[in-house]
Amino acid sequence: METPEFIITPGFGETFRRTLHFSTAVKTGNRVETSGQGGWNDDLQIPIAIEDEIAAAFGNVALVLASAGATWDHVIHINTYHVGGFPPVVNDTIVKLYRQYMPNHAPIWTQLGVEALGLPTMRFEIRVTAIIH
Repeated sequence: METPEFIITPGFGETFRRTLHFSTAVKTGNRVETSGQGGWNDDLQIPIAIEDEIAAAFGNVALVLASAGATWDHVIHINTYHVGGFPPVVNDTIVKLYRQYMPNHAPIWTQLGVEALGLPTMRFEIRVTAIIH
């Protein structure tokens, strides 16, 4: 069995490692698992518009994957977590971003409605599994 390599993404990942004692991803062999990513910036601020929050979360996933030597092209499984249900603007934004980041494949996806997320202002979180091929 391969030894897990814990990944700390520069910026927000360093903040989370220091303050909450967790890594932004783990890489075992060619498999990468990310922790849940929100739409935060390096100061952990969340955009006001839900579309901007979701887009920022997708960008953060890209940063985490890059830190582990992967890209959205390698993503095979996605979980999304939603506060406030699934209004059309949320699903429409997610699907638009799936098509932008993964134009050549469609991974499996699970959506979960939740009461709250890690930061009080968060309404959206995403975690992915990637296989580097």
